[in-house]
Amino acid sequence: MSEPALDDRELLAVAREAALAAASELKGRFGRRAHGVHTKSTPTDLVSDADVAAESAIRDVLGRRRPEDAILGEEGGETGAGHVRWLVDPLDGTVNFLFGIPAFAVSVACQAGSATRAGVVLDPIRDECFEATRSGEPTLNGERIHGSEATELATSMLATGFGYDSAVRARQATVVARVLPKVRDIRRVGAAALDLVWCACGRYDAYYERGVHAWDVAAGALIASRAGLEIRDLAATAEDPPGLLAAPSAIAGELYELVVG
Repeated sequence: MSEPALDDRELLAVAREAALAAASELKGRFGRRAHGVHTKSTPTDLVSDADVAAESAIRDVLGRRRPEDAILGEEGGETGAGHVRWLVDPLDGTVNFLFGIPAFAVSVACQAGSATRAGVVLDPIRDECFEATRSGEPTLNGERIHGSEATELATSMLATGFGYDSAVRARQATVVARVLPKVRDIRRVGAAALDLVWCACGRYDAYYERGVHAWDVAAGALIASRAGLEIRDLAATAEDPPGLLAAPSAIAGELYELVVG
């Protein structure tokens, strides 16, 4: 029996509804004393009750709207076995959230097979909702957006992020030392989903990072790609985890060579 036809616009509407439900949980908790905080992979990799509540809100929406689909969430792991899978980061930028830094987002993406069909990155503090489908225009609060058209790496503003493991961070610092003299400057906000969508609307020219997970970047990478940026995978090495790079085509190759060394 063949899979039923999918409407990307309907999938996007579900992703938006799920992201808004999570955002409501986060806005009600932001700025208050955090509860249920514990560590995951390292002492600097934190999770809180806010992460769990936001993911639960997303799963409630998906369970009601798309009960046959699979879900891969940062906190709840993978559930279901449907052809369609949702990649969910209920709180990208947990450390920022816990320290009262207003730079975090909800990321919800929908995949079917190997294709990302729809994605939403929602910034609850700025009320900014970035969206795209695999064939539609990328938008910010309903308005069309486009990535940078930078042609020179030397005048480009970059974003990056760092891992939680100290050994990985040390190697990432080596890469930053190699890249920084070749660009205008580098910013580190601490939320990969925001980095990607800020590239998609031209606030940054390019972004690279290793150690990100599928739920961190699936929605943002789709939006950045639809906004005209080139997305390149950073293959894992013997010491470093995989990652990705987003940049205008004119500088993507040069930046890639700097990052991979």
